[in-house]
Amino acid sequence: MAPDSHPLAAPLLGAPGPAQRRAIAKAITLLESTRADHRAQADALLTELLPRTGRSLRLGISGVPGVGKSTFIEALGLMLIERGHRVAVLAVDPSSSVSGGSILGDKTRMERLSMDERAYIRPSPSSGTLGGVAEKTREAMLVCEAAGHDIVIVETVGVGQSETAVAGMTDMYCLLQLPNAGDDLQAIKKGVMELADLVVINKADLDDAAATRAQAQITSSLRLYGLHARPEHDRRPPGASELPPGHAPTAGTAVAAAVGGGHREHGGAAWQPRVMRMSALKLAGIDAFWNAVSEFKALQQSNGGFDEKRRHQALAWMWERIQAGLKQQFKAAPAVRAALAETTARVLDGRLAASTAARELLTKFSGDKDQRGSVDAGGEPGVEARADPSHQDRDQEDQKDRPHA
Repeated sequence: MAPDSHPLAAPLLGAPGPAQRRAIAKAITLLESTRADHRAQADALLTELLPRTGRSLRLGISGVPGVGKSTFIEALGLMLIERGHRVAVLAVDPSSSVSGGSILGDKTRMERLSMDERAYIRPSPSSGTLGGVAEKTREAMLVCEAAGHDIVIVETVGVGQSETAVAGMTDMYCLLQLPNAGDDLQAIKKGVMELADLVVINKADLDDAAATRAQAQITSSLRLYGLHARPEHDRRPPGASELPPGHAPTAGTAVAAAVGGGHREHGGAAWQPRVMRMSALKLAGIDAFWNAVSEFKALQQSNGGFDEKRRHQALAWMWERIQAGLKQQFKAAPAVRAALAETTARVLDGRLAASTAARELLTKFSGDKDQRGSVDAGGEPGVEARADPSHQDRDQEDQKDRPHA
């Protein structure tokens, strides 16, 4: 081990066994720490591990609460380790909005898989992070990849229609649905459905007729999307930027780019989302599911979409960390902390508009008293206000018509 090497690097990159499992657990705990010194250590560790990452298949599994995600992942994981794979599962558990605590019970649902040395399961709290994943899920994936796990599965919290973050950090996004989960209109509502590469109707054994109807409805809705109506089908050359030079992506554009990078057409070959039925409890359809995943991976690697999507994801990850870091620096800034209590009280009492308060605090944060920022109901903090030329013209006309004193 090099003198400047992190102490966790050697056991983490070593042979599989108890020492490596402990190193993986400690590394992820270090990544999840909010202490500044731990953050510096985590950055150094990630930099050291980076050359050993990127060699796995990252699979996102999402679905509504009770759809059977954990049962499905255990059945899939057991099959994969019997075929010679090493599987890592990053399970995200929702945190209480009242107490802040999290049960972290997904691992208990995968009892057989958790006891196998060829698999590693790490439950993590969402800690208020939106999108169905945890804040450090991306970093945890890199740790598992460096340890030699060639299949990394991310299980999200039970999601609704807008939790799509996992699609922007995995190679393939699989959505689990229930029979009788909604009508035709529900099936065509956009959100997680239009981002899914593979839709699975789980628990099909409970009501085969309902599962068949759901399969038909979702298949029809995917056709209505027309190649998913994704921004990557705008026929830009591979690698072209979706944003003007000098513009940072918002959360929405970052996710769109990260998801879209892997589905651009190359030579006429593009993956078409599929819908299939399955019963994870009875192990029915697991083989067919993995065959579809393998076909997706082969197609994406052959047409260049696999690497392109990961490049987009890395860039989106960078901007997400920048935004999170700026928010932390804003809260920690002395000038902001000194004025925050009084400003908050004025907003609560109705003596100061929230947008004005935000602008004042941002001005203190930047240290520029002449900053001309604008924060309105639909705007972004810190975005410079641009004058409307039509308003300027009207103001000039008013001045001409106004009588002089």
